Amino acid sequence: MKVVTLLNAISIWLVLASSQVAFAAETVYQSSTDFLDENLPGCKNQALWLKADARADIEELLDRPYAGVRVRYCEAGGKTAWILDEIGKTEPITTGVVISGGKVESLRVLVFRESRGGEVHREAFVRQYEQAALDSKSRLDRNIDGITGATMSVNAVNHQARLALLLDRLAGEKANDH
Repeated sequence: MKVVTLLNAISIWLVLASSQVAFAAETVYQSSTDFLDENLPGCKNQALWLKADARADIEELLDRPYAGVRVRYCEAGGKTAWILDEIGKTEPITTGVVISGGKVESLRVLVFRESRGGEVHREAFVRQYEQAALDSKSRLDRNIDGITGATMSVNAVNHQARLALLLDRLAGEKANDH
């Protein structure tokens, strides 16, 4: 009788443990192409090559190593659009961010892959980023209200907004060098 109970307990534990994986499905809210067509139609694809000092700034902003040496973006009419991935808890969240005049014009979660925290895609949440800029310490110049149970997803989107603003600044500096 005890063997059956132990097997049942193990079976229940396996079902519960694997259920987190089952709930972690990719949800595509909008394709990158559709985001760019909607927000920056006819934009020109660009590449920003990151020098050591720029990579150091990015790593400080993200508080982690940054592996990339080049970041692709789209530019039109003095605006830039960035498609960025950042890990929430364990999976990447893909976000599209449009920057105009050093401020966030539009931010949208394009693909969400985590089992929790998907509320970050909602309009009421992402609207908080409109007109956000970086302060002198490379933080957002406003407080972004969190979402209960979605702290890691909120942090990931905050990183993406800050990174897009920093990359826009770097792209502007590159354009001024020519």
